[in-house]
Amino acid sequence: MLQALRLRSATPWLRRAQHPTRRGGRMAEVSAEARIEAPAEKVWAQLTDWSAYGEWNATHTGFPKGGPETLEVGGTFAENMKLMGFPAEVDWTIDQLEPVRVLAISGKGPMAVNVATRYTLTPDGDATTLRIDGEFTGAAVSIMAGKLKDSATAALNESLRKLSALVA
Repeated sequence: MLQALRLRSATPWLRRAQHPTRRGGRMAEVSAEARIEAPAEKVWAQLTDWSAYGEWNATHTGFPKGGPETLEVGGTFAENMKLMGFPAEVDWTIDQLEPVRVLAISGKGPMAVNVATRYTLTPDGDATTLRIDGEFTGAAVSIMAGKLKDSATAALNESLRKLSALVA
């Protein structure tokens, strides 16, 4: 069963690690969490199955050069996405990787928008709590922060529902 989405006011893991020179008012943050009735290993396998990524990720439209060849810190890949009805290509870098626990990626999108996503898996018996934190920064974000948060939150909720259905 999925738990309700919860918006968070901060993603300190990202601020510390990636963006020490951020300016106020140019950031949109979203967070969602769900209890998925499957073991963490099964959730992780689906989460990192790049050939099936589009089956559950609501913003994903394709990998123009294929998904990550190897899953390792420093690895890079390009992803085509759709958010707020607009297509975008994001060039991602894998920032943190703890297999079956954490995958954190950061990327650069159009209009100088920086994007970061962190997937955190917490085993809970035969189930797993999956938390997704997302952050958007850049000058263009301040103009559309409210709509971006709404669109991203809806996409996270849909993604968690789809992922849960695939692994249940």
